[in-house]
Amino acid sequence: MRVSNKLKLVLLRLLQAVPALFGIVLVSFLLTRALPGDPAVYFAGPMADEQSIAEIRQQMGLDRPLPLQFFSYIGDLLQGELGQSISTGQPVLTELASRLPASLELTLFALLLSLLVALPLGILAATRPNSWVDHLCRVVVTAGVSLPTFFTGLLLLYIFYFLLGWAPSPMGRLDFAYLPPETVTGSFVIDALLAGDPETARAAFAQLLLPAITLGLFTLAPIARMTRAALIQVLEGEFIRTARAAGLARRKVLYRYGLRNAILPVITTLGMVFSFALGANVLVEKVFAWPGIGSFAVEALVVSDYAAVQGFVLCMAVLFVLLNLLIDVIYTLVDPRVRMES
Repeated sequence: MRVSNKLKLVLLRLLQAVPALFGIVLVSFLLTRALPGDPAVYFAGPMADEQSIAEIRQQMGLDRPLPLQFFSYIGDLLQGELGQSISTGQPVLTELASRLPASLELTLFALLLSLLVALPLGILAATRPNSWVDHLCRVVVTAGVSLPTFFTGLLLLYIFYFLLGWAPSPMGRLDFAYLPPETVTGSFVIDALLAGDPETARAAFAQLLLPAITLGLFTLAPIARMTRAALIQVLEGEFIRTARAAGLARRKVLYRYGLRNAILPVITTLGMVFSFALGANVLVEKVFAWPGIGSFAVEALVVSDYAAVQGFVLCMAVLFVLLNLLIDVIYTLVDPRVRMES
């Protein structure tokens, strides 16, 4: 019965996402057509005349009315076709499939780093208010929110690559001296370890570290702030005072009763931070020449590559829907009240 309820919850969330996805497809279609520039002009080249541009526009279907273009685009989507990118000459689905693992590897590793720092920092700040740890948490949160990611990335490159020479050159996911490992998970570090190649894994990790730290400093701030605020609020509750009065150990009160009740808003914040990080890693990818979907979208916007931009927006929308679905499932595992309601 419990499994059936969870399955119903998943199916309900997926059905609720269909109108949102349709709205996103419609808005992205209209916005790309409103952008300045003409993909037919870019495709024809700088020496093309008006007749050549008109012929290319007709071949690309851009001379048809917008409703017909939209229905044709929806028909292609239903068949799994996202169109062809004019900037790379490859199918958009192929480009996204090859670049998405790089963006996910960077974002997930950055979130892992930020969690390893933000959770202990937020817990220490909440249990020691107005101490030096609490002031350090405020400074870290303020710096993480205030510093732009491109500035942090350039600063880290200047210090650790240019001055100290500790970091490798920002040339993407792997130095040219190494061959990419066979794709299993999409992460070069994990795939190299699975292939039994620690040297390549070490080189991939070295390339990943600075961009992940740059993005991790951005995502660390809201997680640490929410952990501190939620835990302070929970520790002031009546049930915490009752548990302390009953003589329970301080660590047991903090982690079993305090942190477990404070983790729900942190999970919500983590979902939003993941969404923000997927958008913020566009600048990080440009600074470190990281071949992700963010840099692909920026290049497509410059040349008004309609299919590539629409494919990127649709890919991000699907990721957000899946992320919200994952958060709902985690809620049912963490909070018994959600399990009872479902």
